[in-house]
Amino acid sequence: MKSALLAFLATSAVALTAGAQVTVSGQEPAWLPDRQFREGAGILAGNLELHPGVAMDFGYDSNFTRRASDESPVGSLQLRVSPSFSMTTLGAQRRADGAQPTVNFRLETGLTYHEFIPIRGGTQLDRDVLRAQRNVDGFLRFNLDVLPGRPWSGRLYGGLTRAIRPTQQAIAGTNFNRLMPGAGTEIVYTPGSGLLDWRLGYEFSGTVFEKGDFSALSSFRNEVLTRGRWRFLPRTALIYDGRFAAINYPKTGLSKTGSHPVRTRLGATGLITPSFGALAMVGWGASFYSNDAQDFNSVIAQLELKWYLQPTLTTDPLKVNPLLSAVSVGFVRDFDDSLIGTYLEKNQGFVKFNYLFGGRFLFNAELAAGAIVFPVQDNPDYGHPAGWSDMRVDGRVFGEYRVKDWLGLDAQLDYIGYFSQTRLAFPNANGTDNLAYQQVSLFGGARVFW
Repeated sequence: MKSALLAFLATSAVALTAGAQVTVSGQEPAWLPDRQFREGAGILAGNLELHPGVAMDFGYDSNFTRRASDESPVGSLQLRVSPSFSMTTLGAQRRADGAQPTVNFRLETGLTYHEFIPIRGGTQLDRDVLRAQRNVDGFLRFNLDVLPGRPWSGRLYGGLTRAIRPTQQAIAGTNFNRLMPGAGTEIVYTPGSGLLDWRLGYEFSGTVFEKGDFSALSSFRNEVLTRGRWRFLPRTALIYDGRFAAINYPKTGLSKTGSHPVRTRLGATGLITPSFGALAMVGWGASFYSNDAQDFNSVIAQLELKWYLQPTLTTDPLKVNPLLSAVSVGFVRDFDDSLIGTYLEKNQGFVKFNYLFGGRFLFNAELAAGAIVFPVQDNPDYGHPAGWSDMRVDGRVFGEYRVKDWLGLDAQLDYIGYFSQTRLAFPNANGTDNLAYQQVSLFGGARVFW
């Protein structure tokens, strides 16, 4: 396959990577990635807790292949079946002496089977291709904490995720399905009373495309990171985060090159009152691509203000229970490696609302919106050498009613809007790609969990 054709198909993945900072995504049930929502009391098995569960939901997805409005998006009904399982060492509630264990271990896995029933839009061939997208995605990951709570401690973690990602063209047998391995380790130093802690670690992550035609997009990332926190007031801490990475594309065939991104940020986090918290970080980031291409070299920042509907019971801002009902607003400025050209710049604001009532009803809403900025492009095939800016909006509303301690009824609404005036042209591929698309999905279902 010619490199230009490969790039043409690769542009369909822009909307899948642009806005990666946003946490919401319509690809899976909202509860599945977060164990705090996923698990119940668990089944005791010696010195282990077992947490099995399974869910089924049914709904409608307006544009699973994420096509532009002038590219005949296909709407479909969709069935999702999601079993999950985790195994952990005993939690604090089951440790009779209340002492810190020598080792904490967690192993967890989850799968989601997707079945598509196209009902509107596109040609018959388009519908047949979407129907053939039925597949299974999921994850397997583990976490091992050694000597937690001691002056010196360590952590080892890793896992593998499989993600289902179709192309906008929805060509038979063509997709952006990928495997994403990851692993890391860190050493933590927390002397004295815990007012100071410092972490030094290493992380590996990769993206491996299953289809050989897109193997030139596969990449691997090795990153060294350090993080520190110093509580100089009862409710306030200075925090630092520094990272240096090496991103490598093992195969050639695209105008894609490796880079050595650097990030360094300094800031503060604190509880202004028992009901109000704040986080502010600012620093510098640079992408350092290995050729003479455009580089990101600018300010990066993060700001978040949070209002807890119930006062917190701790003075440590990093130990606040994440299940507390709260409203937060914030802003993130950052950059990321892009499948088009070199990097993309992200400037996004967000609003989050989390409400847990009586331990029975959980409501979660998230909205993120902002600019996705692409620099000047070096590849003349793109037909768009000047840089451009797009707008991305992500929204999610999720609600669950716990009928029993082991049974929940849930509903989930997702929206993704990628607004762009850009069409990238690839003459050698005899086509262009409209980057804009909108996607709405609505699901309802039930799950059992322990």
